[in-house]
Amino acid sequence: MIYKWNYKPLTPKETETRDELAVKLGMHPALCQLLIQRGIDTVDKAHKFFHPSLKDLHDPFLLPDMDKAINRIEKALGQKERILVYGDYDVDGTTAVALVFKFLRKFTTNLDYYIPDRYDEGYGISEQGIDYAAETDVKLIIALDCGIKAIEKVKYAKDKGIDFIICDHHMPDDTLPDAVAVVDAKRVDSIYPYEHLSGCGVGFKLAQALAQNNKIDFSELLDLLDLVAVSIASDIVPLTGENRILTHYGLKQLNSSPSMGLQGIIDICGLNDKSITVSDIVFKIGPRINASGRMMNGKEAVDLLLSNTALDAKLKSENIDHYNANRRELDKRITDEATNFIESELDITKINSIVIFNKDWHKGVIGIVASRLTEKYYRPAVVLTKSNNLVTGSARSVMGFDVYKAIEACKDILENFGGHTYAAGLSLKEENLQEFRRRFEAMSVELIAPEMMRPQIDINAELDFIDINNKFVSDLEQFAPFGPENLNPIFVSKDVEDYGNSKLVGKDSLHIKLDMVDSSLNTPIHGIAFRQSGSFTMIKNDLFDICYTLEENVHNGKTNTQLYIKDIDKGQFS
Repeated sequence: MIYKWNYKPLTPKETETRDELAVKLGMHPALCQLLIQRGIDTVDKAHKFFHPSLKDLHDPFLLPDMDKAINRIEKALGQKERILVYGDYDVDGTTAVALVFKFLRKFTTNLDYYIPDRYDEGYGISEQGIDYAAETDVKLIIALDCGIKAIEKVKYAKDKGIDFIICDHHMPDDTLPDAVAVVDAKRVDSIYPYEHLSGCGVGFKLAQALAQNNKIDFSELLDLLDLVAVSIASDIVPLTGENRILTHYGLKQLNSSPSMGLQGIIDICGLNDKSITVSDIVFKIGPRINASGRMMNGKEAVDLLLSNTALDAKLKSENIDHYNANRRELDKRITDEATNFIESELDITKINSIVIFNKDWHKGVIGIVASRLTEKYYRPAVVLTKSNNLVTGSARSVMGFDVYKAIEACKDILENFGGHTYAAGLSLKEENLQEFRRRFEAMSVELIAPEMMRPQIDINAELDFIDINNKFVSDLEQFAPFGPENLNPIFVSKDVEDYGNSKLVGKDSLHIKLDMVDSSLNTPIHGIAFRQSGSFTMIKNDLFDICYTLEENVHNGKTNTQLYIKDIDKGQFS
């Protein structure tokens, strides 16, 4: 891939503010530049950003229908009605179900949970789930991370004498389900100050409201925050505002006193001797929880997250780790098949989107495959397979193209759809596939400019190597946890040269291990450039520019700062 380096310098006024902050905070101007880029332009805002406080969480009763939801739950508890906690089969849904179930079981034993089968029932509320509720004498279903469009299913439940509370974070349609309560910050009538909660985050707000209404101290909720952090990191929601606070304290809980179930996953991932970060959740913990719903049934993930003993958690974690290994094999095979099809059957230079279908592909991994295709070809990708007599699949997008709206524009030929700006799911009849492909491509041509199909690196600030010292790294750590809309900053250093020790490493010598100096520092600084062996000749023969993030590297028990190099070039940065 050839990256376009993008850097937006500060305005004169912003530069003045940056320099004032640098003096008042005793912080490097480049770090104060990061604050300005995040809309933080005063010392008070900076202190608030660097010191997240649970006191700054919003009143849960500002969420629409929260009062109705709590009243109905309290009625159910008072009358000893059976309650079913229902959620989606991904990380967000299973952590949400585990969280609400853990909290409610403090007050009742007349409680059950349900995760739909990805293959037999599909996404969201299912008639089978409602039938199960009716057969087990459930009077109230609390739906988490799904249900915002389940108009017919809620009516089906009502006809069976079952009430619904929907706690969702997906985009609603104009008409809401006729539930007792529909708690969703994305409702058009919502006054809630923050609309980017994860599904599990909405479940936490439900628990917070129930605690608040019954004068239960907030400290009773703290042991739930590890689940919230896992959901926020895995569901790729913005790490701003309330999500930043919840993740900050959730990571503390995850590192100091995780639940038995999460400890089991931490052990199986080999993370028990390190400080767990958002990145560890995204690449290690989350995929294992997800693997249960992808390969078998997401209920097993909830079973694990609710484990009461270390032995039970260990056995269930080993099982889920086995699913994850199988998932990786499937993911690689189907990605290879999809790539081969694209290379042989499509002219990628003449299309703005990828819509591919294979009835034999495994439904559980096509979302991952769509992500890999988007990353490889930098176009929105829709990957589809056959399930329950419908074509069903997942879509992923590139920056600037709202794949949810593009799919929503085709709703007259779809059976079901849902999702977010950059990730969505859909199902349709096979006879509508060609028309969907045609319309989706037409919208891609209309809305995706050529530069949007070239991957871009957004650079935050310029550094000389002499700037990268212990204080700088320590101050930078205050910006964590990193994630969407609070990304790990990318720095650029210009006119760098090889110290003489840089070499190709790894299988097939695909990576470069660099020792570099610049005009500010004669002591070499270390970096790693994965899959960039093509730049090796250039760095050996000329000055070059690098853009990178700063990462901690633990070797032989010592922690060092290393440059994780995103790209190497000459002359892109000015």
